[in-house]
Amino acid sequence: MAAHAAPDVPARTPPRLLTLILLTGLSVLALNMFLPSMPKIAAEFEADYALVSLALGGYLAMSALLQMILGPLSDRIGRRPVMLGGVAVFALASIGCALAENVWVFLGFRMLQCGVGVGMVLSRAVIRDMCPPEEAARLLGVVGTAMALAPLMGPVIGGVLDELFGWRMSFWLFMALGAVLTWLVWADMGETNQNPSASFADQFRAYPELFRAALFWAYCVVLVFSVGGFYAFMGGAPQVAEAQYGLSPTELGIGMGSTSAGFMLGNIVAARTTRRWGIVRLMIMGRWVVAIGPLLAMAAVAGGALHPAVFFAGSVCVGIGNGLTLPGANAGVMSVAPHLAGSASGLSGALTLAGGAAISTLVGALVANAFGVYVLLGALSVSGVIGLLGAYAVGRLERARPEI
Repeated sequence: MAAHAAPDVPARTPPRLLTLILLTGLSVLALNMFLPSMPKIAAEFEADYALVSLALGGYLAMSALLQMILGPLSDRIGRRPVMLGGVAVFALASIGCALAENVWVFLGFRMLQCGVGVGMVLSRAVIRDMCPPEEAARLLGVVGTAMALAPLMGPVIGGVLDELFGWRMSFWLFMALGAVLTWLVWADMGETNQNPSASFADQFRAYPELFRAALFWAYCVVLVFSVGGFYAFMGGAPQVAEAQYGLSPTELGIGMGSTSAGFMLGNIVAARTTRRWGIVRLMIMGRWVVAIGPLLAMAAVAGGALHPAVFFAGSVCVGIGNGLTLPGANAGVMSVAPHLAGSASGLSGALTLAGGAAISTLVGALVANAFGVYVLLGALSVSGVIGLLGAYAVGRLERARPEI
């Protein structure tokens, strides 16, 4: 890779892989680090848990809308300026969350934090700008392996910060991280979109090309019900852990982090085997793990295994399966129409987040009863089955795809 610019001038070369890892990691960290604090946030603001849970479900919905704009916008004006703006807005919005005095102000600034979603969607597009599909899948596996540390450590860090300093400290940390990464994008991330579209409107007019592609929709089914299962777990686990297992924020953070350890393991396997096995076979393997693992955990709980480790074992299977699935699915969806990589990443990301918002909100409402653990594990398994059907459809459509 070419030498990088000095930090006091804008970068003009492609970013280091580490930069993309950190940007993707922050976008995930912003999603889950504060989750162990949600019951305390509800208590402090004297608000229903269902309302405070919009900090997850509403955030995902807003991110979905935003990504439908940011993907095409990056195809038009470039990846770099969109990335800079999104991360900077996140840093400023984090200050608002930390200083909020009521739940509505908190939720308003929380919605603005979704600007950090550019870190994930545009990092994928940058990699696809520079690499063919198989190599992109391998690099996305590397990124996924490293960035899995964010969801692994995020709930643990958030739980510890909550117990030591209160829940607001998580958002002060978000502000600091956002400021540092804004500087890093400025110093290290040169433009990679060498073929910008003629106009912003042209990018939206290009969406029908993706809409007409059955392969695009098959990949989206895999993505929605892979990531959606994970969001269902994040939305329901805090309530199940507190109501049925009596876990503290730190204990909940450790349990939620174990899911990310599974995700890291799956990504390691994917990064090392993509060239040999191919992305479709890995996607199918991953969906089988998600379909079966939570069912086994649910059967164990029904048989009297009431330790929380059994519950979290089911979610670890979701992490492993997603680690096997997502690198190939993300690379594949952007390869349906390579000249629309940013739009495909943004649109698929929007659909994924919208599906995740709906699934997490639904599951979060359904787990509020004595059978919550069964509802949550069952929802994870169902998401695995639907994603599995999508993976088989991808395989069939890829085999029928003409060679280019």
